Amino acid sequence: MSNLPGIVITGASGRMGQMLIKTVLDSDKARLVGAVEREGHNWVGQDIGAAMGGADVGVTVTSDALEAFAKAQAVIDFTAPAATIEFSKLAAQARAVHVIGTTGMTEEEMAQLEPSARHAVIVRAGNMSLGVNLLVQLTKKVAAALDDDFDIEVIEAHHHHKVDAPSGTALMLGEAAAEGRGVSLKDVRDSGRDGITGARKKGDIGFTAIRGGDIVGEHDVLFAAAGERIVLRHMATDRAIFARGALKAALWGQGKTPGEYDMLDVLGL
Repeated sequence: MSNLPGIVITGASGRMGQMLIKTVLDSDKARLVGAVEREGHNWVGQDIGAAMGGADVGVTVTSDALEAFAKAQAVIDFTAPAATIEFSKLAAQARAVHVIGTTGMTEEEMAQLEPSARHAVIVRAGNMSLGVNLLVQLTKKVAAALDDDFDIEVIEAHHHHKVDAPSGTALMLGEAAAEGRGVSLKDVRDSGRDGITGARKKGDIGFTAIRGGDIVGEHDVLFAAAGERIVLRHMATDRAIFARGALKAALWGQGKTPGEYDMLDVLGL
């Protein structure tokens, strides 16, 4: 077991953090070597298994990320943009693969990951699932095949705890649609409609965000023209798909040349 890649999970107490920990503990391809929480959190100093309501697993939750990363071959990080930027620097120091599932990052924040990628492997994606990444490819192909007589709308739904909108996945799909059309998303993005907005501008790519209940994640890409509509859809019913994808990315990154990668690289799409 000791020769298996060691994985550290950041944001250990969060819903995704706990799902990632369970996924690594259940895996026969990796081992859990660290769990990180913010300083002052009541889980710090506890065994992560006990903190999650189960038996001890021999890994103590720590607020010292660098110490944890130094023992790891990979870090899986679904936290917040500011934390992810700092974790990227520490993961680069440890030469650990940094798998980033954090959403809501601005272009400026993503640019701050570039120095770290010169020293270590970063795998960043708005969504880690195989199905969503296939949907991204399909969206690009359909957008390339249809002209701007077809309006494009990305419709996403998530649980009421989600703090960013549009979701990282929705933005991935919007980027794919824009790339298929040969345009920049920032030039055609249409989101946050409210009030008297006027008619939709031809060629725009729209975003609609739904928040409610415990929806794990649903994404539709609608292509609508006069007399016909095409809808591409992905529905997630279990967060485990994201955790399994993130672990796959962490294992894939072992031995790769430093740089920034995404799930399309991991999946060979």
